[in-house]
Amino acid sequence: MFKRFKAKAAALVTASFGVVGSASATIPTEATAGITAVQTDGLAMISAGWPVVAAITGGLILIKLFKKVMGKVS
Repeated sequence: MFKRFKAKAAALVTASFGVVGSASATIPTEATAGITAVQTDGLAMISAGWPVVAAITGGLILIKLFKKVMGKVS
């Protein structure tokens, strides 16, 4: 049963690569420009978010260290 499933899955993957390859050849330039713009905006948002993530992570680490030190002191 597993061999039959594996064969069907391999056939499906092979067929999907063929469909994707033929479909990507007909994508209009406006669509590729739109996708590129969305990708650029997404990367800009991610790069803008890293300082926030670092600040939150650093703050949580400092809070844990503070709690640990205060627990040993008292």
